[in-house]
Amino acid sequence: MKNKICLLLLLFISSYSFAQHHNFDYQREIMGINEAWHKLELPNEIFGKISPKLNDIRIIGITAQNDSIEAPYILHSTEDLIKNTAIDFKLLNQSRDKNGYYFTFKLPTANTINQIQLNFEQENFDWNIRLEGSQNQQNWYTLIEDYRILSIKNAHTNYQFSKLNFPDANYSFYRVLINSKEKPKLKNAALSLQEIVTGKSRKYARNKTNTFENKKLQQSELDIDMGSPVLINNIKITVNENFDYYRPIHIQYVTDSTKTETGWIYNYQTLTSGTLSSIEKNEFQFNNTIAQHVKIFIHNSDSEALTINRIEVEGSIYELLIRFSKPAKYFLCYGNRNAHKPNYDIARFTENVPKSISTIHLGNEIKVQKKESQKKEPLFANEKWLWALMAIIILILGGFTLKMIKKTDER
Repeated sequence: MKNKICLLLLLFISSYSFAQHHNFDYQREIMGINEAWHKLELPNEIFGKISPKLNDIRIIGITAQNDSIEAPYILHSTEDLIKNTAIDFKLLNQSRDKNGYYFTFKLPTANTINQIQLNFEQENFDWNIRLEGSQNQQNWYTLIEDYRILSIKNAHTNYQFSKLNFPDANYSFYRVLINSKEKPKLKNAALSLQEIVTGKSRKYARNKTNTFENKKLQQSELDIDMGSPVLINNIKITVNENFDYYRPIHIQYVTDSTKTETGWIYNYQTLTSGTLSSIEKNEFQFNNTIAQHVKIFIHNSDSEALTINRIEVEGSIYELLIRFSKPAKYFLCYGNRNAHKPNYDIARFTENVPKSISTIHLGNEIKVQKKESQKKEPLFANEKWLWALMAIIILILGGFTLKMIKKTDER
């Protein structure tokens, strides 16, 4: 008996697992498998049909014996990789002449740098910078000039830009000249090398953009419709105006919506916040997010609204690094919001993934046709069953009553 119960339990688990493998709304056949490892680029069209956390992606294979198997994968994002390396230095001296105030930094060893972050005690300043490099403090070479740094702090604005960005340089000494009548009070500085490994990304064409000037809240509101859900992580804004501007900016996206009698109600979540500025690249980065509707709020306060010339929306590309262990006909399956995130061993051994693997491709999307379970009629939908049950209950109650009466008479 115990063995029979265990066998039934195993059969139940097996059938449940098989059903789980096919519990997806869409599938695409995978073409061109000829090695153990392959790379698959996820197409844009699937992002509106999968869960926001990409949990419901599976690689399912059907063998010649009609068995179902699952191929493990590593989900890999192709976004830019940024590495910042801090460089040791010593502040040698601070001096001034008719041109302004000088700060000289010495590097104890030969290192390449391309950024200097300057932090001052002053909360409000607007200065022009010249940066020079030298090997012997005799011959100085200009790296950047007329470079503007700025800090504004008041009841409406809290903005600071004091990072020097310049091409890679390798000098023993660096000298910063600040053209200012007021003495800059340098709190500290940081020298570093920023290395960027450029990844792959997609640029999206916007389906529609509506601009609304909310005079009551003193802000410009831009509604962007991408046409379909896409994966985004970067928005670039180009402004027409040549004058200086510093505007707080807030970027949100629609997470869901509800239809009511008065219209649609949209729920928003923040992607990022920052400052739209005339002295920086107006590029706003955030985590990879699936979105179709994006809303940008530009807070103008009492200033005139800016004229937006161009908005560029980009997103990184997701790739699957897949290991195929058995010959089968494989499919990319997706579309199950309740699916859990898969847990594969290969995710813990990424160093074993080959450096160079070939790319495979997908066939057309197929909507999975699911069999609807036959609707069973409730047992008591038929009145005859109900009357029969009532008769049985009456007979049982009658039997108990007769027994009680008989016991009473015997006493």
